[in-house]
Amino acid sequence: MFQWIRNNVRGDLLIWFVTILLSVWGILAIYSAIGSEAYLKRGGNTEYFLIKHCGILVMGLFMMWLTHLVDFQYYSKPAKYLVYLAILLLIYTLLFGKGINSAKRWVAIPGIGLTFQSSDFAKVALVMYISHFLSRRQDRIGNFRKTFLPVLIVIVMVCALIGVADLSTAAVLFFTSLLLLFIGRIPMKHLLALFGVGTIVISLMVVVILNTNFEGGRVGTWKNRIENYVSFVKGDDSAESYQNQQANIAIANGGLIGRGPGKSEQRNFLPLAFSDFIYAIILEEYGLIGGLFVMGLYLTLLWRAVIIVVHSPKAFGALLAIGLSLTLVIQAFMNMGVAVHLLPNTGLPLPFISMGGTSLLFTSMAMGIILSVSRQTSNKLETDEEVA
Repeated sequence: MFQWIRNNVRGDLLIWFVTILLSVWGILAIYSAIGSEAYLKRGGNTEYFLIKHCGILVMGLFMMWLTHLVDFQYYSKPAKYLVYLAILLLIYTLLFGKGINSAKRWVAIPGIGLTFQSSDFAKVALVMYISHFLSRRQDRIGNFRKTFLPVLIVIVMVCALIGVADLSTAAVLFFTSLLLLFIGRIPMKHLLALFGVGTIVISLMVVVILNTNFEGGRVGTWKNRIENYVSFVKGDDSAESYQNQQANIAIANGGLIGRGPGKSEQRNFLPLAFSDFIYAIILEEYGLIGGLFVMGLYLTLLWRAVIIVVHSPKAFGALLAIGLSLTLVIQAFMNMGVAVHLLPNTGLPLPFISMGGTSLLFTSMAMGIILSVSRQTSNKLETDEEVA
């Protein structure tokens, strides 16, 4: 068994270890937090949800293993076509997608009765495209018309299409794209100009939303979340949502070392305790120490990605690894920020820990691509050591 693993599992072993540790932690947290959902939908059958999640997780780890075996340079060739496909899927989702809570985010897969979020595919496709595009334009990276403008148009188009139904995901992806442009050596004057324009546009959007009588739809949801969060920041505790109140109680119950695995009380009162607010359950059961440890695992993934960037022999591989890693880690910290009420509610899952669907599969694929880049990095380091 160990010999098979040694022969067939390549890349950064620490990334493998952290991913598996997060996955196991997710299984424990989900089994603890799924009780209310199980009683509502399955008559208390928590095993159904646990088995379903484990099945998707096994599929995800298998896809992660498969994608890590592919030379990362092969991901460059279809990048342009994948982002075009992502744009078409996002448009199709807005027109014909399955809607939940006034948001059309899901596309049904014909014949098998499953759905997936087109934004999950679009995140991976866009990072691949930006990495491919910038790596090919390093000799003219400062050209505004031929380099910055074309890639910016694609970024804005993808993020705008996602933002109609899922503003938080669009914000994470747009911010990640800006960081990737910076790492890809786009001139700072272009990025500062974009940041200035973006700040003005977002500020105008917020002002319009807050001063217009929107009731239903996604805009109404955004308005309520912004108003409640602003009121809370100003000191109005009554502006806290029921979710945030229950999450705060869970965190207070956890203290420093937690109540222990499976001993959460707020799992019976906290909505979406198995997904959006699973970090609050972790803090209740494992305490501040456990919460910081989970945070450290995500930071470890980012640290290893930075090492891959430093030692990657190809610009495409470096950009691809850091772009996908930033997407995952920023999403994780936004989820944790919502759970402790540092950020307004977003609906983003905690990667590898929240109960997963197809988002877990796409996250696993992204991690496999990062490991594919790390394989080349490991080979280069071994070669350098042999030469030395």
